[in-house]
Amino acid sequence: MARRTHLGDANCSIAQALDVVGDWWTLLIVRDAARGVDRFDDLQRELGVSRKVLAERLRLLVDADVLAREPYQERPVRYAYRLTPRGRALLPVLIALQDWGDQWVLGDGTTTGTAADGSPEAERVHALTGTRVPALLLPAGPDGEPLDPVAPDRPFTVLYCFPGAFARPASYPPGWGDIPGAAGCTLESCTYRDRSAEFTAAGAAVHGVSAQRPDEQAEFAERERLPFPLLSDAELTLSAALRLPTFRAGGAVRLKRLTLVVGADRVIRRVFYPVTDVTASVAEALEAVRTASRP
Repeated sequence: MARRTHLGDANCSIAQALDVVGDWWTLLIVRDAARGVDRFDDLQRELGVSRKVLAERLRLLVDADVLAREPYQERPVRYAYRLTPRGRALLPVLIALQDWGDQWVLGDGTTTGTAADGSPEAERVHALTGTRVPALLLPAGPDGEPLDPVAPDRPFTVLYCFPGAFARPASYPPGWGDIPGAAGCTLESCTYRDRSAEFTAAGAAVHGVSAQRPDEQAEFAERERLPFPLLSDAELTLSAALRLPTFRAGGAVRLKRLTLVVGADRVIRRVFYPVTDVTASVAEALEAVRTASRP
């Protein structure tokens, strides 16, 4: 294994963390493991890194308890590399880096809950078409019941991601209405509510997703009498798995507004982003489900 230069400041958590994840390949491995790419050959193909470098980085991450090596084949023995709780705790770091890159490297530095058509961020999100939603569970409801974002009993699931909706107007962060793309969450959820029977008839479940706490979502869902669950991605599990776009407001990470139409096989069939007209986006999602259902 290549020699590493250990940073000498034993009391600086930044220095000590960089001793584990300071190499850029390391965080890219964590990024791909978060979206279910966990086998050596698959990681090498995704990253384009040499086998030697990849083996060294994987060994480092296993030794640091960021990844766990689990056998999935006996003859010959082959291993999958899966995130440990310590590894999953790095997901907010990945999202923060992505958010910073979207805002300050690919963008103009302004805080926004949306993106421009044809922007690198929009292209990244649209590239989700044809990819799979990894198997994971997100808490929902006042008790945080774990639910699969993809409904197991419907041909399609419409996942609409939104920045935040609150039961009390005073709960919104200061300046919320001044952030492009942030306003409209209540209207979007209520439009899905009012058309929920049409989605059911078309064979689709509707799930809302935000990075809010489950209790905040549950209070809003009860007030608006939503007939479908709101899933909490407060731990950023889904956001990291799909590299969903985010922004910060009120001291918290918020999902940008986008819609995914997902098949029962977990493959993403359609992506709507940016969403600039929330009522029109609901109609577009419904038409996408109806079109996909036709023989």
